[in-house]
Amino acid sequence: MKYYGGCDVGSTYTKAVILDEDGKMVADTTIKSKINSEQSAKLAMKEVLDKVGLKDSKELEYLIGTGYGRNKVPFADENISEISCHAMGVHVTDPSVKAIIDIGGQDVKGIAVDTDGTVKNFAMNDKCAAGTGRFYEAMARSFEMSLPEFSKLSLSAKNVIPITAQCTVFAESEVITLVGEDKPMDEIAAGIQMAVAKRCFVMAKKAGATDSITLTGGCAKNDGLKDAIEHVLKLKVINLKTDPQLMGALGAAEFARQKGQAKK
Repeated sequence: MKYYGGCDVGSTYTKAVILDEDGKMVADTTIKSKINSEQSAKLAMKEVLDKVGLKDSKELEYLIGTGYGRNKVPFADENISEISCHAMGVHVTDPSVKAIIDIGGQDVKGIAVDTDGTVKNFAMNDKCAAGTGRFYEAMARSFEMSLPEFSKLSLSAKNVIPITAQCTVFAESEVITLVGEDKPMDEIAAGIQMAVAKRCFVMAKKAGATDSITLTGGCAKNDGLKDAIEHVLKLKVINLKTDPQLMGALGAAEFARQKGQAKK
Protein backbone atom coordinates (compact mmCIF):
# COMPACT_ATOMS: atom_id res chain seq x y z
CA MET A 1 0.00 0.00 0.00
CA LYS A 2 1.26 3.47 -0.90
CA TYR A 3 0.62 6.47 1.32
CA TYR A 4 0.40 10.24 0.77
CA GLY A 5 0.75 12.97 3.36
CA GLY A 6 -0.38 16.50 4.08
CA CYS A 7 0.95 18.68 6.90
CA ASP A 8 -0.77 21.97 7.80
CA VAL A 9 1.46 24.05 10.07
CA GLY A 10 -0.80 26.73 11.50
CA SER A 11 0.02 29.57 13.86
CA THR A 12 -1.94 27.89 16.67
CA TYR A 13 -2.26 24.21 15.75
CA THR A 14 -0.43 21.86 13.42
CA LYS A 15 -2.43 19.14 11.67
CA ALA A 16 -1.26 16.13 9.65
CA VAL A 17 -3.16 13.62 7.53
CA ILE A 18 -2.16 10.45 5.66
CA LEU A 19 -4.27 9.03 2.82
CA ASP A 20 -4.00 5.66 1.13
CA GLU A 21 -4.06 5.05 -2.63
CA ASP A 22 -7.86 5.25 -2.72
CA GLY A 23 -8.01 8.58 -0.91
CA LYS A 24 -9.15 7.10 2.40
CA MET A 25 -7.87 8.89 5.50
CA VAL A 26 -5.88 6.32 7.44
CA ALA A 27 -4.28 8.61 10.05
CA ASP A 28 -4.62 12.15 11.37
CA THR A 29 -3.44 14.25 14.27
CA THR A 30 -3.78 17.77 15.68
CA ILE A 31 -1.17 19.20 18.02
CA LYS A 32 -0.49 22.62 19.55
CA SER A 33 2.04 24.44 17.37
CA LYS A 34 5.49 25.10 18.79
CA ILE A 35 7.36 28.38 18.26
CA ASN A 36 9.51 26.54 15.72
CA SER A 37 7.41 25.53 12.68
CA GLU A 38 9.80 22.78 11.62
CA GLN A 39 9.59 21.17 15.06
CA SER A 40 5.78 21.36 14.89
CA ALA A 41 5.78 19.63 11.50
CA LYS A 42 8.18 16.90 12.67
CA LEU A 43 6.11 16.12 15.77
CA ALA A 44 2.81 15.99 13.86
CA MET A 45 4.27 13.87 11.07
CA LYS A 46 5.82 11.43 13.56
CA GLU A 47 2.41 10.87 15.14
CA VAL A 48 0.64 10.04 11.88
CA LEU A 49 3.53 7.99 10.51
CA ASP A 50 3.51 5.88 13.68
CA LYS A 51 -0.21 5.22 13.21
CA VAL A 52 0.36 3.61 9.80
CA GLY A 53 3.62 1.87 10.73
CA LEU A 54 6.03 4.09 8.81
CA LYS A 55 9.32 5.23 10.29
CA ASP A 56 10.09 8.29 8.19
CA SER A 57 8.35 10.89 5.99
CA LYS A 58 10.59 9.73 3.14
CA GLU A 59 8.56 6.52 3.03
CA LEU A 60 5.53 8.49 1.80
CA GLU A 61 5.04 8.56 -1.96
CA TYR A 62 4.44 12.32 -1.82
CA LEU A 63 4.15 14.91 0.95
CA ILE A 64 2.77 18.44 0.72
CA GLY A 65 3.16 21.19 3.29
CA THR A 66 0.61 23.94 3.78
CA GLY A 67 -0.38 26.62 6.28
CA TYR A 68 1.48 29.42 8.00
CA GLY A 69 4.69 27.36 8.23
CA ARG A 70 4.38 25.44 4.95
CA ASN A 71 7.97 26.19 3.97
CA LYS A 72 9.20 24.45 7.11
CA VAL A 73 7.75 20.96 6.56
CA PRO A 74 10.75 18.56 6.44
CA PHE A 75 10.98 16.27 3.40
CA ALA A 76 7.92 17.89 1.75
CA ASP A 77 7.98 17.46 -2.01
CA GLU A 78 6.36 20.89 -2.37
CA ASN A 79 4.06 23.30 -0.58
CA ILE A 80 0.65 24.65 -1.54
CA SER A 81 -1.25 27.58 -0.01
CA GLU A 82 -3.74 26.82 2.73
CA ILE A 83 -6.48 28.50 0.67
CA SER A 84 -6.15 25.88 -2.07
CA CYS A 85 -5.81 23.07 0.46
CA HIS A 86 -8.92 24.05 2.43
CA ALA A 87 -10.90 24.17 -0.81
CA MET A 88 -9.69 20.71 -1.83
CA GLY A 89 -10.19 19.27 1.66
CA VAL A 90 -13.80 20.45 1.76
CA HIS A 91 -14.38 19.25 -1.81
CA VAL A 92 -13.32 15.66 -1.08
CA THR A 93 -15.35 15.71 2.15
CA ASP A 94 -18.53 17.17 0.65
CA PRO A 95 -18.49 18.05 -3.09
CA SER A 96 -21.79 19.91 -2.74
CA VAL A 97 -20.17 22.70 -0.70
CA LYS A 98 -19.19 25.70 -2.82
CA ALA A 99 -18.46 28.37 -0.19
CA ILE A 100 -16.16 28.32 2.84
CA ILE A 101 -15.32 30.64 5.71
CA ASP A 102 -11.99 29.53 7.14
CA ILE A 103 -11.33 31.00 10.60
CA GLY A 104 -7.72 30.40 11.51
CA GLY A 105 -5.60 31.41 14.46
CA GLN A 106 -4.71 34.81 13.00
CA ASP A 107 -6.91 35.46 9.95
CA VAL A 108 -10.30 34.88 8.35
CA LYS A 109 -10.75 33.80 4.73
CA GLY A 110 -13.72 33.49 2.41
CA ILE A 111 -13.19 30.84 -0.30
CA ALA A 112 -15.33 29.99 -3.33
CA VAL A 113 -14.84 26.38 -4.46
CA ASP A 114 -15.09 25.31 -8.12
CA THR A 115 -16.56 21.99 -9.28
CA ASP A 116 -13.14 20.28 -9.27
CA GLY A 117 -12.12 21.48 -5.81
CA THR A 118 -9.93 24.35 -7.03
CA VAL A 119 -10.34 27.92 -5.78
CA LYS A 120 -12.70 30.06 -7.82
CA ASN A 121 -12.28 33.22 -5.70
CA PHE A 122 -11.16 34.21 -2.23
CA ALA A 123 -10.85 37.12 0.19
CA MET A 124 -8.76 37.37 3.34
CA ASN A 125 -8.82 39.54 6.43
CA ASP A 126 -5.32 39.40 7.90
CA LYS A 127 -5.08 42.99 9.13
CA CYS A 128 -6.79 42.43 12.47
CA ALA A 129 -7.04 39.48 14.86
CA ALA A 130 -10.70 40.22 15.73
CA GLY A 131 -12.82 37.18 15.01
CA THR A 132 -9.90 34.76 14.76
CA GLY A 133 -8.82 31.90 16.99
CA ARG A 134 -6.60 34.24 19.00
CA PHE A 135 -9.60 36.51 19.55
CA TYR A 136 -11.69 33.64 20.90
CA GLU A 137 -8.87 32.55 23.18
CA ALA A 138 -8.81 36.09 24.63
CA MET A 139 -12.61 36.10 25.07
CA ALA A 140 -12.64 32.70 26.82
CA ARG A 141 -9.86 33.95 29.08
CA SER A 142 -11.99 36.99 30.02
CA PHE A 143 -14.82 34.64 31.03
CA GLU A 144 -12.40 32.32 32.86
CA MET A 145 -13.70 29.45 30.72
CA SER A 146 -12.32 26.86 28.34
CA LEU A 147 -12.92 27.46 24.64
CA PRO A 148 -15.49 24.60 24.38
CA GLU A 149 -17.41 26.05 27.35
CA PHE A 150 -17.38 29.53 25.86
CA SER A 151 -18.47 28.32 22.41
CA LYS A 152 -21.76 27.02 23.85
CA LEU A 153 -22.43 29.86 26.35
CA SER A 154 -24.33 32.13 23.94
CA LEU A 155 -26.81 29.40 22.99
CA SER A 156 -28.77 29.97 26.23
CA ALA A 157 -29.00 33.78 25.81
CA LYS A 158 -32.46 35.36 25.58
CA ASN A 159 -31.01 38.76 24.65
CA VAL A 160 -27.84 40.10 23.03
CA ILE A 161 -25.55 42.69 24.58
CA PRO A 162 -23.77 44.36 21.63
CA ILE A 163 -19.97 44.47 21.65
CA THR A 164 -18.93 47.69 19.93
CA ALA A 165 -15.12 47.38 19.94
CA GLN A 166 -13.61 45.88 16.78
CA CYS A 167 -10.06 45.46 18.09
CA THR A 168 -9.26 42.32 20.12
CA VAL A 169 -7.58 44.33 22.90
CA PHE A 170 -10.44 46.82 23.23
CA ALA A 171 -13.08 44.11 22.91
CA GLU A 172 -11.46 42.16 25.73
CA SER A 173 -11.46 45.32 27.88
CA GLU A 174 -15.13 45.97 27.02
CA VAL A 175 -16.06 42.38 27.94
CA ILE A 176 -14.19 42.56 31.26
CA THR A 177 -16.10 45.76 32.08
CA LEU A 178 -19.46 44.17 31.25
CA VAL A 179 -18.63 41.09 33.34
CA GLY A 180 -17.64 43.41 36.20
CA GLU A 181 -21.05 45.11 35.92
CA ASP A 182 -22.71 41.70 36.46
CA LYS A 183 -24.31 41.67 33.01
CA PRO A 184 -25.59 38.20 32.03
CA MET A 185 -22.57 36.32 30.74
CA ASP A 186 -24.51 34.38 28.12
CA GLU A 187 -25.85 37.66 26.67
CA ILE A 188 -22.33 39.14 26.54
CA ALA A 189 -21.16 35.98 24.77
CA ALA A 190 -24.04 36.31 22.31
CA GLY A 191 -22.86 39.85 21.54
CA ILE A 192 -19.36 38.57 20.85
CA GLN A 193 -20.64 35.85 18.50
CA MET A 194 -22.85 38.34 16.64
CA ALA A 195 -19.95 40.76 16.22
CA VAL A 196 -17.77 38.03 14.69
CA ALA A 197 -20.61 36.83 12.44
CA LYS A 198 -21.00 40.37 11.08
CA ARG A 199 -17.28 40.46 10.28
CA CYS A 200 -17.77 37.26 8.27
CA PHE A 201 -20.40 38.91 6.06
CA VAL A 202 -17.94 40.32 3.50
CA MET A 203 -16.01 37.04 3.43
CA ALA A 204 -19.20 35.08 2.75
CA LYS A 205 -20.13 37.39 -0.14
CA LYS A 206 -16.64 37.12 -1.64
CA ALA A 207 -16.97 33.34 -1.38
CA GLY A 208 -20.14 33.57 -3.45
CA ALA A 209 -22.35 32.10 -0.73
CA THR A 210 -26.03 32.26 -1.68
CA ASP A 211 -27.89 29.81 0.53
CA SER A 212 -25.28 27.78 2.44
CA ILE A 213 -21.70 27.84 3.62
CA THR A 214 -19.36 25.67 5.66
CA LEU A 215 -16.79 26.66 8.28
CA THR A 216 -13.25 25.31 8.50
CA GLY A 217 -10.50 25.79 11.05
CA GLY A 218 -10.69 25.34 14.80
CA CYS A 219 -13.42 27.97 15.16
CA ALA A 220 -15.72 25.80 13.04
CA LYS A 221 -16.30 23.84 16.27
CA ASN A 222 -17.77 26.96 17.90
CA ASP A 223 -21.51 26.21 18.15
CA GLY A 224 -22.37 29.76 19.17
CA LEU A 225 -20.61 31.19 16.12
CA LYS A 226 -22.38 28.79 13.76
CA ASP A 227 -25.71 29.82 15.24
CA ALA A 228 -24.83 33.53 14.93
CA ILE A 229 -23.72 33.16 11.30
CA GLU A 230 -27.00 31.47 10.39
CA HIS A 231 -28.89 34.29 12.11
CA VAL A 232 -26.85 37.22 10.75
CA LEU A 233 -25.99 35.98 7.25
CA LYS A 234 -29.22 34.04 6.67
CA LEU A 235 -27.14 31.11 5.41
CA LYS A 236 -27.34 27.48 6.38
CA VAL A 237 -24.05 26.32 7.93
CA ILE A 238 -23.21 22.85 6.60
CA ASN A 239 -21.54 20.61 9.17
CA LEU A 240 -18.74 18.54 7.65
CA LYS A 241 -18.51 14.84 8.49
CA THR A 242 -14.73 15.09 8.86
CA ASP A 243 -13.14 17.29 11.55
CA PRO A 244 -13.23 20.83 10.02
CA GLN A 245 -9.90 21.63 11.65
CA LEU A 246 -8.26 18.99 9.43
CA MET A 247 -9.41 20.44 6.09
CA GLY A 248 -6.08 22.08 5.22
CA ALA A 249 -4.07 18.94 5.96
CA LEU A 250 -6.64 16.75 4.20
CA GLY A 251 -6.55 18.95 1.10
CA ALA A 252 -2.74 18.88 1.12
CA ALA A 253 -2.78 15.08 1.36
CA GLU A 254 -5.26 14.82 -1.51
CA PHE A 255 -3.06 17.06 -3.67
CA ALA A 256 -0.14 14.81 -2.69
CA ARG A 257 -2.12 11.74 -3.76
CA GLN A 258 -3.01 13.28 -7.11
CA LYS A 259 0.52 14.44 -7.80
CA GLY A 260 2.10 11.22 -6.55
CA GLN A 261 -0.08 9.06 -8.75
CA ALA A 262 0.47 11.36 -11.75
CA LYS A 263 4.23 10.57 -11.53
CA LYS A 264 3.58 6.96 -12.57
